[in-house]
Amino acid sequence: MKTLRPLLLIAGLGAVAPPSLPADDFAFVAEGNPLITHKFTADPAALVVGDTLWLYTGHDKEGNQRGYQMKDWCVFSTKDLKHWVEHETPLTIKDFSWDKTDDAYAAHTVEKDGKYYWYISTNGSGIGVAVADRPEGPYKDALGKPMLTNKDCFASSHGWTCIDPAAFIDDDGQAWLFWGNGVCYYAKLKENMIEIDGEIRKIDFAGLQFTEAPWIHKHDGKYYLTYASGFPEKIEYAMADKVDGPYRYMGILNEIAGNSNTNHQAIVEFKGKWYFIYHNGALQNGGGSYSRSVCIDELHHQPDGSIKRIRMTSEGVAPVTD
Repeated sequence: MKTLRPLLLIAGLGAVAPPSLPADDFAFVAEGNPLITHKFTADPAALVVGDTLWLYTGHDKEGNQRGYQMKDWCVFSTKDLKHWVEHETPLTIKDFSWDKTDDAYAAHTVEKDGKYYWYISTNGSGIGVAVADRPEGPYKDALGKPMLTNKDCFASSHGWTCIDPAAFIDDDGQAWLFWGNGVCYYAKLKENMIEIDGEIRKIDFAGLQFTEAPWIHKHDGKYYLTYASGFPEKIEYAMADKVDGPYRYMGILNEIAGNSNTNHQAIVEFKGKWYFIYHNGALQNGGGSYSRSVCIDELHHQPDGSIKRIRMTSEGVAPVTD
C-alpha cells in the first residue's frame, strides 16, 4: 500500500508538515469509513484521556492475505475524529520474549494512576501486559511472562481460547479483565494492574452465544457486555446491574461487518457522544477477512436502557468540537 509522509492537510494551504510532529509519526485526515486507509487495522480499543481519543489497533499485513499476519500493534490519536496522528509503532510481538506463536492478536489499553496498561493476546501463548508512562508509549512487558494462559481457561479445550482481553475500571476503582474465545472469562485485577486477584469465573446467561471480543462499558448505572457471536460474527449485547452480572441478553447490536468473518468492537464516550468502533474488510485495495480496516459510527442508548442497532455507514462520523 502507499506509504504516507508526515503531512497535514490545511484548508487553502494543501499539505504541510506539522511543526511539532515527531519524525516517526504522521498526520492524516479521515474521509469516512474505513477510518484508516494507509494500512490494514483490526480489533480496535479506544481510550479517552482529556480532550484526546486514543485508538489502539491490531495490524494486518498487506492486502489479500490468506491467513492472519499480525506482528505488531498500532496507536492513533485525535482531538476531533477528523484529524488523526499515527504514532511510532509502540509494541510488537517480539517485545514479549515468552511468546512462542509470533502472532499479535487483539489487545486493550486502559489508564490508572498515570500509568497505561496494554493487555495483549497471542495465538496460544497467553495474555500479557505491557506498561508505559504515556498513552503512545513506549511500552514494556510488565511481567516477563504471561498473565493468563490456556490453563486458566478451565472450561475450554482449544488452543486459541486465551485471547481478546478487555479491561474495565469501575467507579470504585476496581479493575476487571474479561477475555476468551468460546467462553467468556472474567476476573478482578489487583491494584498493581498486572496480576489476577482471586477466582477466575465465566459469564453465562440465557441466550448467550459467545464467540470472542468481550467489551464492557457503563451508562446510566447499567453495565453493558458486548461480544462477537457466531461465525461470521455479529456483535450482540447484554445488560446487568453489576459488572459481574447477572447479565440479561438484549439482542444483536451490529450485523455482520462487510467482507469480514470477524467483528470486534470498542465502545467509548467522547465529547458528549457515544461511538462504536469496529473493523470490516471494506478497504477496496485488498480488503478482506485477513486484511481488515477500522471504522467508526455513532452509538445511541435509548431511554429504556437498550441500545439502538448500529447503522454502519460509509460516511463515518462528523468531526466533534469541545
